[in-house]
Amino acid sequence: MSLSGPIALFLDMQAVERGASRHTLDAYGRDLADFEDFLSVRDHGIDAASTDDIRAYLAELTDRGLKATTVARRLSAIRQLYRFLYAEGRRGDDPAAVLEGPKRGRPLPKVLNVDQVTRLIETAHDRAGEDAPPPERLRRLRVVCLVELLYATGLRISELVSLPAAAARARDVIMVTGKGSKERMVPLSGPAKAAMTAYLAARAESGLAVSKWLFPTAAESGHLTRQHAARELKDLAVAAGVPPQALSPHVLRHAFASHLLAHGADLRIVQTLLGHADVSTTQIYTHILDERLKSMVRDLHPLSGE
Repeated sequence: MSLSGPIALFLDMQAVERGASRHTLDAYGRDLADFEDFLSVRDHGIDAASTDDIRAYLAELTDRGLKATTVARRLSAIRQLYRFLYAEGRRGDDPAAVLEGPKRGRPLPKVLNVDQVTRLIETAHDRAGEDAPPPERLRRLRVVCLVELLYATGLRISELVSLPAAAARARDVIMVTGKGSKERMVPLSGPAKAAMTAYLAARAESGLAVSKWLFPTAAESGHLTRQHAARELKDLAVAAGVPPQALSPHVLRHAFASHLLAHGADLRIVQTLLGHADVSTTQIYTHILDERLKSMVRDLHPLSGE
């Protein structure tokens, strides 16, 4: 994929200054290359495109039958490109600044209720307490550790499986490296710390080689893969009587956020814990805040019962 100078400069900035992943850079590159191809038909380049050009491109995307989410993503890439070119002095204006994206409803995240999460955790502990050969008991203790940590911290599964073994020595918080190599501190609950301690003790007893990873495996990365962790959770869901299709590592992350908000946590605090760069990402949970506000008015307003 051959990219023009402005696009190449923008991608370099994303990689160097924002730590964008190869997947993100490839996605930006594809979207902006398609926009550039459209401009070439109109005898314009990226540097000379107008607001009308961008508007015409968005209309064409709709005519192609692309989903509103895809059109919005393309517009987001174009906006970021022109914001960058304007800041760098390559353009004296920002032709994308006045454009609005297509209206789209944001799907609500799948969430388990507290009873379902409780069943998962209790089942994981019960299975780990059963008599089983050492290798199987170690695997079950690892599942306990996974589910306790996911629900206690709201970590992305990629962040969880790549935790160093040193995380188990943390007293109250762990340092997590998230998207864009940004670090954040996440508090640890008592059950999560206990689960890590029990799992590491069993690992030491098994005679396995010392590893720098909390969840080491023979995988190329040296640690448990996201896919393997997801399969372990599906197996746990079946044992706990929770529909396996309703459970994934990300669903437990949503449960962490949703249950915190439902019990009074501040949205900005949850944003920090989840590692969201922008609070707008966290606002998918505002329906929970709306319900909490309604219940507060219903239960606390002096005239609500009249």
